[in-house]
Formats: sequence, C-alpha cells, structure tokens
Amino acid sequence: MIDPAELMQLAIETCREGLAHGQSPFGCAIAIGDEVVARAHNTVVMSTDITAHAEVNAIRLGCKTVDDIFLTDAVVATTCEPCPMCMAALHWARVGTVYYGATIADADTSGFNELQLPAAELLRIGGSKVELIGGLLVDECRELFELWQASPSKHAY
Repeated sequence: MIDPAELMQLAIETCREGLAHGQSPFGCAIAIGDEVVARAHNTVVMSTDITAHAEVNAIRLGCKTVDDIFLTDAVVATTCEPCPMCMAALHWARVGTVYYGATIADADTSGFNELQLPAAELLRIGGSKVELIGGLLVDECRELFELWQASPSKHAY
C-alpha cells in the first residue's frame, strides 16, 4: 500500500499544477494498493462547473482508470477536508480511507462559501464506513491557500 504522506505529496503537487493554471487551491490523489489511479485538481473556474472539485475530478478519473463505478477500499489524499458533496461522492465510490490536510475552516477563512458541516459529521449521520483521518501535512496544505491568496487571478466561490 502506498504511504499516505506520499499520496498527499502527489495531491499537493497536483494542486500546485492547478494553481499554476489559475485554479483554486485543492488537489486530490487516489491509490488502490500500490497503484495511483488518479490525480486531479479543482477545475471549477476553468470548466465553469461548480461540481468540478478535486475529489470529484479524481473520482471520475479513478473510475475510468479501473473501469468500474466503485473505488473499493481505495486510499484518498485530499489537500482539504472534503465538502459535503465530495464526502458523499467518496462514500458512494466506496473508498476505504480518506486523509486530508487543511480543514473546511481553512477554506472558509480563505473566502470559499463552505457549508459548516464537517466531513466526519456527515459520515456519522449517514452511517458511512469510510475512515476519515485529518491532520496529514497540514502546514503544506494550508500553504496552498496562501499561494492562492497571492494570485491576482484568484476566484473564490
């Protein structure tokens, strides 16, 4: 199994690639066993699609890669705590574990219109079996918001 910190580094690199193209500060990487099946960044602005969050983009790519609608027992690293839409999609994709760095509060502080529903609470209320683990490479993930804040083309939503 790939090391979660290595997977998060891929998510961070992918986020930086998105930032270089004027996108917002979110990245995600998904692995099954030792194989990375998807890496994606947020493309909301570029695609004019409010649902094009990093996690959703990575789920779509991962499912195409494995040719299945499920990413059963996959390990996910995402630079920010998943919003309710993304957490639900990760649940429906049947991933096993989700690691995140920055929090919904960090995104909110940076100007994003976040729903104040922690991912862990959504999983609890919904009875999900997805394991959620926060606090992975937090400083590196929060730095992505700082990089985005310094960008003249930043666009919060």
